[in-house]
Amino acid sequence: MAADAVAARTRLPLPAAIALGIGAAIMLAPLLWTLALSFKENAALVGNSGAALTPPWTLENYGAILGNGQTLRWLFNSLIVSAGTTLGVLILTSLAGYGFARLEFRGRRALFLFVLMGLAIPGQAVILSQHQLFAWANLHNSYPGLILPGLTTSFGVFFMTQYMRAIPRELDEAALLDGASHWRIFTRIILPLTVPAQSTLAVFTFLGSWNDYWWPLISVTRSEMYTLTVGLAAAQMNYAQTSGLGFLMAQAVFASLPIFIVYLIFQKQIIAAMAGTALK
Repeated sequence: MAADAVAARTRLPLPAAIALGIGAAIMLAPLLWTLALSFKENAALVGNSGAALTPPWTLENYGAILGNGQTLRWLFNSLIVSAGTTLGVLILTSLAGYGFARLEFRGRRALFLFVLMGLAIPGQAVILSQHQLFAWANLHNSYPGLILPGLTTSFGVFFMTQYMRAIPRELDEAALLDGASHWRIFTRIILPLTVPAQSTLAVFTFLGSWNDYWWPLISVTRSEMYTLTVGLAAAQMNYAQTSGLGFLMAQAVFASLPIFIVYLIFQKQIIAAMAGTALK
């Protein structure tokens, strides 16, 4: 009876369920349409994209992607850049968050406000000086040149700081009484408690880096160093008519798969972090 009562309280009203179903259908429709187009022969879609709804379907477009070494190279570049950016952001924001949330030092509040000012500055405002700096350092057309700009994230520092501030300070005090150093407290006590927040920040960072188009377009001039977003855009502009609509849609699906997989792996941590942040 208790389980039935809990289920009855958590069950959505019918109008709300219908509204959510309609909203989900509207959001899924473009994705399903792209997926359907990717399974059709390019010749069948010429002048009639509605042919995607009728058989036959084929894996020819995906075979062409796997047989195209350049597309796989772009995928590898995006994986390296996104993974490197995500790892660097997690390390730097965790250290900064611990410093701002758990340590007392002169100028802490002023420095934290200075970091938050980065949220008000769009990336386009500093793109010229950033380009000149990386050109002077000879970092264009390189992995460090694509990764380093993504490591400066004011949101990540703010997010980790707020999450660490909510952790009871009694844990630090007890560890200090036992003779633990701040580094040991950080690595053995605080970090394990911030796994949900780190997972959420990792997904957001990976997604932002994977979908980034602006900086790779400016920094990279050699096709072998293109990320997947820049490479696909170049393919659409230069080879849309020869490669075909189905092939381009297959490339879009292929580029989205890593993001989908990352979200499936970390969805529990993301929900836990969002719920915890809202409660705190």
